[in-house]
Amino acid sequence: MFILTSNNSIANHFIAELRDVKIQQDSMRFRKNLERLGEVLAYEISKTLTYESTEVQTPLAVAQTNLLFNQPVLVTILRASLPFHQGFINVFDKAENAFIGAYRGKHLADESFEVEMDYLASPDLTDKTIILIDPMLATGKSLLKSYQALLKYGKPAKVIISSAIAAPEGITFLQEQIPEAELFIAALDECLNEKYYIVPGLGDAGDLAYGLKL
Repeated sequence: MFILTSNNSIANHFIAELRDVKIQQDSMRFRKNLERLGEVLAYEISKTLTYESTEVQTPLAVAQTNLLFNQPVLVTILRASLPFHQGFINVFDKAENAFIGAYRGKHLADESFEVEMDYLASPDLTDKTIILIDPMLATGKSLLKSYQALLKYGKPAKVIISSAIAAPEGITFLQEQIPEAELFIAALDECLNEKYYIVPGLGDAGDLAYGLKL
């Protein structure tokens, strides 16, 4: 598992602003910070992918370089992931994309909930690298349900899950349920509270990015 904040970088500033209750009032800046964080994580993920040697003709000579053998498929869970996803597609600009509408259903008396899913559009995933993009990894239930639904489009060769903020409970759940997945996390927080929200977290990423929902 890769945790971005294990080493200090400018990304600490993006995460701090995402958390700050005063700066959160600027939804455009919130979206931009998620996008910038997505770019940093996409860059880190790019180091783990497969490359092939290629020649590039310059005006003066032929240059040797290594380029991605295959672009990944970016899988975005609506709606909070949209600005985070933009950061990934800025880096993997030739990638195919899949979109999933997965969200928490109504909380029950004990605050538990089931994950609802009402939309899925995906290319063929057979033998491809997929990156599941969700800024908040709380319980991990929506990511698991999304991954299971994607398998009808083919079995990927490599599975990567990337989140901005994660709870240890969600990490443990996904490592048990999808052991083949590689995890790339910007910040690992303390815990989930009694309502299964990440602490200290940053609040509802979808609402902060796009406004309150009914």
